[in-house]
Parts: sequence; structure tokens; C-alpha cells
Amino acid sequence: MRPKFGFASRGDVDIEKAPQVDNTPYDNRSNESPDNLSGGAVPGESFEYGNSLYAKIQRIAGKFNVEQRGVERVPENERTDTSYFNIGSMWLAADMVSSSFAIGVLGISSFKMGFVDALLVCLFFNLLGVMTVCFFSCFGPPFGLRQMVLSRFWFGWYPVKIIAVLNVLACVGWSAANSIVGAQLLNAVNSDVPGYAGILIITFCTLFITFAGYKVVHIYEKWSWIPTCIVFIIVLGTFAHSGAFINIPMKTGTSEISACLSFGSTVYGFATGWTSYAADYTVYQPSDRSRRKVFFATWIGLIIPLFFTEFLGIAVMTATTANHNHNKYAAGYSESGNGGLIAAVLEPLGGFGKFCLVILALSIIANNCPNIYSVSLTLQVLSRYTQRVPRFIWTFLASCVSLAIAIPGYSHFETVLENFMNLIAYWLAIYSGIAVLDHFVFKRGFGGYRAEIYDRPELLPVGIAASIAFCCGVAGVAVGMSQTWWTGPIARLAGGSGDIGFELGFGFSSFSYCILRPIELRYIGR
Repeated sequence: MRPKFGFASRGDVDIEKAPQVDNTPYDNRSNESPDNLSGGAVPGESFEYGNSLYAKIQRIAGKFNVEQRGVERVPENERTDTSYFNIGSMWLAADMVSSSFAIGVLGISSFKMGFVDALLVCLFFNLLGVMTVCFFSCFGPPFGLRQMVLSRFWFGWYPVKIIAVLNVLACVGWSAANSIVGAQLLNAVNSDVPGYAGILIITFCTLFITFAGYKVVHIYEKWSWIPTCIVFIIVLGTFAHSGAFINIPMKTGTSEISACLSFGSTVYGFATGWTSYAADYTVYQPSDRSRRKVFFATWIGLIIPLFFTEFLGIAVMTATTANHNHNKYAAGYSESGNGGLIAAVLEPLGGFGKFCLVILALSIIANNCPNIYSVSLTLQVLSRYTQRVPRFIWTFLASCVSLAIAIPGYSHFETVLENFMNLIAYWLAIYSGIAVLDHFVFKRGFGGYRAEIYDRPELLPVGIAASIAFCCGVAGVAVGMSQTWWTGPIARLAGGSGDIGFELGFGFSSFSYCILRPIELRYIGR
């Protein structure tokens, strides 16, 4: 009997270990349910039995309670995480961080918006962005498959590898950008702490948690949001008491349209950034979970911290526009970025204010954990060979790459963050357009999937329709995007430089897929 809340007790089956199994092809196991299968990446061996190097490394990992399972399907008897709160707290901790605060700051620092219009953009584009994260989180319990593995049912065995490469870049890029934010905060506490030192601290703390796997990640995220939330409330109260807030008036005209659309793309990119690994964090939930409750738990966990932190970032950034001789907020932001801005707010609190900055810096770990954990799973999707490299080894290698990107990018953070958020919005909008349409129109809901064929290339869709539709989505992005290095013709009509790349990417990809998929089904049959 499963416990009512939380993870299984020590007497139950460990969610991160698998028993010995038979890895005979499914076609030869007609009397066995796929839900009872839990083989490793090497045929004929499991996580606990076998003579290959893979099996030996996995046995060592099991002795230290490190999660052994990678992209292999999670059998029903291992799905012992029965808490809806674990789902919501996962994202509550991941977004209750200073990176979210930094997104709100961009509304004024980069897009020169007013206070109310920046709030409205955050409101509506966040509501839009989190929908796909909530939707795909519902796929984990019924199928026990990771998000990139699920993508095979929409894109096919071979085209999904391109999607996986994009996801690897997104995961590593997110991790690097977040580490820079944490380093800025540590630099604001003590200017003698260089940027690279702060990045090293954030990266190695993240590695320590994600190396252990799913269970430890969820436990950490379950509680880590609490001190961060308290600090943000202190920031809010201190700033409100300072009287430094300035109600920047809403602007009008084509420049305002351009700013709203471009800032909206940035906000959407941040909110929807978890889409490509949403199901990774619900695969250990039992298959009888209510999809409505999973969706709602995810929605609550996402929307509350996004609204709170981004609105706070917008409000605090208004203080930098005050025109007087010594503006400590503008000086702090100029010197140490977002860390310096928050340090200026907490300056009246003295040493306690610096302690709060350290808490915010360490909050970045909660935001980085999903990135580094999921990038290891995504790398396993690339080929049969990468799947045979244990998940925790990929976690270590991905952390090293993130470190190599973050250190040289420290001094160019604001530009990197804005451009990176837009690129995330572009490709995830295309991905969502194809996947959501296929789910509702062609598979007609969850009953249209055969989860047991997830690793059978000859039974999965070929992916020609999805590949062409993805290219059409890229074309839509190209004509609607607005970056310093390229402005599409349609973007020029939207206020001169308004970015509508992700909207057109979604529209072009879904419309073309709706035409191409029936043709593919008719002539290929899968």
C-alpha cells in the first residue's frame, strides 16, 4: 500500500532502483505487460545484474542511492511518489529565484517600458507560457516516460534527435545564465568575490544535488523555496518603506507596441522554458493520478513565483530612473547588475541585508537543478550509445560545459539573457505547435498512444511531416523575429521592431503539420 503523502517509505520499492528484468524484445513477450519491464540500457542486463561496464557502474551508483534509471520507461511498481505537492513545489522553488526577478528588470532596463504596461505584459505572457508546461506534466504519470522520449511519438525516432540537441543547448544555456545571476549577487555582497568564483559555487552545489537524481532533486525543491520567499518579502517591504518607487507612465504609439511584443517574447520564453522537460518530474507519479490535479498543481507552482518575482523586479527597477545626484539603485545596477540592484534595496538592513543576498544567490541552485538533471536525460536520447552512459556521468559533463560558458559570459549578461530568452521562445513555440496539435487532432487524446513502443523505431512515426512542419515554423520565426542581427519583414510592420517570432512560429508549424500529417499517415501509415 502506498503512503498517502510523499515518497515511499524504506520498506517500499525504491523509486530509483530497478529489479532484474528480461530484456527480450516486446514481440516475444506477448504475455507480459510493458509496465512490469525495467531494463537498463544494455540488452540482457539490468541496473543490478550484468557483466558490462555499464552494469558495474550502475551497481556502484546503487550502493550510494544514486538514481540509476535514465530514459528507460519507469514501471508501475516504481511509481511511488504520490504527492501533488511535490509537483507544485518543484516549480515553485525553480521560479522563486533571482533569475525570475531579473526578467522583470528587463522590462525597464532593456525595453524602456512604463510600470503598468510592463506588469500587464508579464501577466498575460506568463499565463500563456506556463500552459504547455502544465499540459506536458500530465504525460508523466500515465506513460512513465521522459519528455524527450515522449517527443518520439510526435517527431519520430530520428528527427527527435534534432529536438534533443536544441534541448541540450537550452538546458546548458539556462544553467549558465542562472549561474551568472547568482554570481552577481555574491559579488554585490563582497566585491572581492570575482564572478568566476560565484559561478563555481553555484555550479558545484547544483551538481551535488542533481548527481543523486530525481528523489533528492524533489526533496531539495520541496523546501528550498521557503527561505527565498521570505527574503523576497523582505525586499518588498524594505523597498516599499523606502519610498523610492516611481510610477513610470505608460507609453503609446508604435514604439510601445514594439516594446510590449519584444518584452512579451522574453517573458514567454522564460515561462515556457520548462516545456521541453516537463514530464521528467512526474514520471514517478502513479498512472492513476488525476490529470486535472497534476495540471493545476503545476500551474500553481509556476504562476505564483513568476508573478511575484517579476512584478517585484519591475517595481524595484523603477527606482533607477530617479533623476538626482546620487541614485544608489542605478549605481548598484550599473556596478553589479541585478545583485547590485537588490543590494541597494537591502542596504538599510546592514549585515542582515548581505545575508539575504547570499540566500538569493544560493536560490539559483533550485533553478539550475531541473536544467542539469534534464540535460543528462536528453543526451541519452541522442543514440543507443549515449543511453549506455549512466545519467549521473552526463550530469557531471553538462555541469562542466555550463561552467565553461558562464564564466566568459559574466560581463555580458543582460544582452545574453535577452537574446537567449527569445531563442528559447522561438523553438519551444514550434515544438508545442506540433506536439499539441498531434495530441488533440491525430491521437485524439491520451488513448492514442502505445507507450510500450517508445524504443521501437520501426513502429514510431517516421517524422517527415513533423520535420517539414518544424522548418515551416522556423520560417515563421524568421519573418517575425526582431533581433539586433536580424529583423523579419513582418516584425518591421509591428512597430518597427516588435518581436512576434514565437507567435508566427507556433502558427506556421501547427498549420503546416495539420496539412502534412494526414498525407504521411495515408502513404506511410505511421
